[in-house]
Amino acid sequence: MAENEWLNKDFYKVLGVSKDASDADITKAYRKLARQYHPDLNKTKEAEEKFKDISEAYDVLNNKDERKKYDAIRQFGMGGARFAGGSAGSAGGFSAEDIFGSMFGGGAGNSGGSRIRFSNSGGGPDLSDLFSAFGGGAAGAGNFGGAGYSDYAEPPRPAKGADRTSSVKLTFRQAVKGATVSLSAGGSKFKTHIPAGVKDGQKIRLAGKGHAGVNGGANGDLYLKIAVEPSSRFTMRDKDIVMTLPVTASEAALGAKVQARDMDGELVTVKVPAGSSTGDEVRLSGLGVQDRRGAGDLVASLSIRMPHKLSLSAKHAMKEFAKASADFGSQVADERMKI
Repeated sequence: MAENEWLNKDFYKVLGVSKDASDADITKAYRKLARQYHPDLNKTKEAEEKFKDISEAYDVLNNKDERKKYDAIRQFGMGGARFAGGSAGSAGGFSAEDIFGSMFGGGAGNSGGSRIRFSNSGGGPDLSDLFSAFGGGAAGAGNFGGAGYSDYAEPPRPAKGADRTSSVKLTFRQAVKGATVSLSAGGSKFKTHIPAGVKDGQKIRLAGKGHAGVNGGANGDLYLKIAVEPSSRFTMRDKDIVMTLPVTASEAALGAKVQARDMDGELVTVKVPAGSSTGDEVRLSGLGVQDRRGAGDLVASLSIRMPHKLSLSAKHAMKEFAKASADFGSQVADERMKI
């Protein structure tokens, strides 16, 4: 930041410390505020601007020479001083060499050269000439109150590169188990691991895989959108894998042990409780999504199936079943009438 903007910046107030605060107090205040407003922890626009102000204040106050320069500039600026050209012996003036010489590496004018004096006339300070002289742009230019000085130029600041977006399509099994995929960004190819349990539409941030930074700044990030092909029998619910399990009416009514194949094609045995209905669930512990936090379950969601056509004996048996369970039939009928 250009020093001629310091008059409008109260860095002590930004960090919440006094003007005689020690280096340790300044560092402590900065760390506390940085944790509160850092963009990675606080996503609001206000926090982003606040963090810039905090960092700017700390960069100046944490540097011994910069702090001396800032304090001197603020002191004269608050007193309403202005700069004018003249000799060291001018009435009512005093030499800037006496104040800034020891701080900035020597006086602005040695024996025989022009000197800077301050007078207490009204009006705000115009520091542009003075700062350009310190930077070497107007040394020996003569009268600092007149024309002829070089503007102060800030060095370019590092800036983070722009982010990229991309997408990748996974099978349902890859989404459950995790997968290593090949990607291309900015003309370079690389591989990355997709963690187990990713969902359709989820975005994964790959740090540093975006566009290159500017002036030495960090690279941007790559945001990878996941698309998962659906499965006809399986779905994910958090860390559980839900499997549709068809059963017969007799298996649901009487209870049974039935076998089915899981997502990997392995045989699993499901114990169907007697009196089960469609939509009831049976859990097989530890057979779901597995990650560093543990494993979910394989959940068998029962679906009672009936034949499209019944034989005469089957029809007779069902009629006898209906008579024997007439009370239950009445309960179901009552449920159908509820609003």
